[in-house]
Amino acid sequence: MGQLIDDLLSYSRLGRKRPSFEEIDMEALARAAAEDLEAAREADSSILRVCSMPAATGDRTLIRQALSNLLSNAFKFSSTKERPEVEIGGRQEADENVYWVRDNGVGFDMAYQHKLFAMFQRLHSMKEFPGTGVGLAIVNRVMHKHGGRVWAEGAVNQGATFYFALPRRQP
Repeated sequence: MGQLIDDLLSYSRLGRKRPSFEEIDMEALARAAAEDLEAAREADSSILRVCSMPAATGDRTLIRQALSNLLSNAFKFSSTKERPEVEIGGRQEADENVYWVRDNGVGFDMAYQHKLFAMFQRLHSMKEFPGTGVGLAIVNRVMHKHGGRVWAEGAVNQGATFYFALPRRQP
């Protein structure tokens, strides 16, 4: 119950917060977010690959929160695999930078993709994978605060890739 209250407060605060824009080293931010999660996770055999990523312009705290939520989900939903793998990377496109968090976990049916980023929407039971159903709604709100977007691709038992795109702009 405490985690749900914390997540709801985070979501609510996002509605009022104006992002402060600065240049962000996304590779360093991803590594820092992963290290924080590693301390909180039980020792497991998951593999994390941090690939090359272009710098972003955005609110460092908000982007880190979004990355933490995406990485946490990737680790959680791949935890049932014999060899869990999570990859984070990015690429530069014409008007935006696109970043992704990919896992080899349980995936999801694309027919339910529209539910992923809504508050309290879950595609798996609490018994299978605990959580509050707020994390991806927070990611969605963070991206919208930055004028960005978020989407996902997946297949049942074949993993998922969560993308977010941020406009390319000067800090």
